[in-house]
Amino acid sequence: MITRIIFPDSGTILFSGEPLKEEHTNKIGYMPEERGLYKTMKVYEHLIYLARLKDLSASEADKRVNYWIDRFEIGSWKQKKIEELSKGMAQKVQFIATVIHDPELLILDEPFSGLDPINAKLIEDEIYNLKQKGKTIIFSTHRMEQVEEICDQIVLINKGHKILSGGVAELKQQFKENRYSIHYDGILANGFSSQFDVISTHDGEAIVQAKSSTNEILKYFIDHDITVRSYNEILPSLNEIFIKAVNDTTTAGIMQNQRTI
Repeated sequence: MITRIIFPDSGTILFSGEPLKEEHTNKIGYMPEERGLYKTMKVYEHLIYLARLKDLSASEADKRVNYWIDRFEIGSWKQKKIEELSKGMAQKVQFIATVIHDPELLILDEPFSGLDPINAKLIEDEIYNLKQKGKTIIFSTHRMEQVEEICDQIVLINKGHKILSGGVAELKQQFKENRYSIHYDGILANGFSSQFDVISTHDGEAIVQAKSSTNEILKYFIDHDITVRSYNEILPSLNEIFIKAVNDTTTAGIMQNQRTI
């Protein structure tokens, strides 16, 4: 709907504070998960073509295309047809096509698909560079570890419904379970403190869950002459948060249906 490929049945989309209009599309860069490239066109001519569609002059299009080709070190592929490219190489070309017109808003759908770790890092660095330049970036992915690494604000969607939104750090704090990882030297005796539960112990590491003050955990170790080498709070991953939020939503839905019946 933001790219005006389909139109909303209701509601309003605002771009820079005003209703979305046709002229806004030149300020948007959209990178679909499925490649949107013409297979028989050559890399250089294809990028020029797409840049010109975004109202760049011939000279400006040539300048920007060559800049990105040099930046991504794909000069040797300049005259190759799209169909000759590997999936990862085509993804780099697709990324260049998305940013060639210097859009204000970027919509990236699974931008690391098909990329090896080196090229994934290359694209990730460029995303950070664009962010530093003040670009707004919407990043769509199922890979929660990528969301955790890249995003500031997230929206979790399940079956078309928003189930969670907020800052990454804020959500981690919201869903934490007061668990801590403690690496220690010594022996943990039976009869742990009533102030915390020991979830597991292995090879000098204890996973514990505080019931009240976390100071009680350290006090227990000190009182029992156990040397603490490290003490870290365990925050849930976004993957764990997503699973819990989906399960909670599903459970709430089942209970609501039972009440309705």
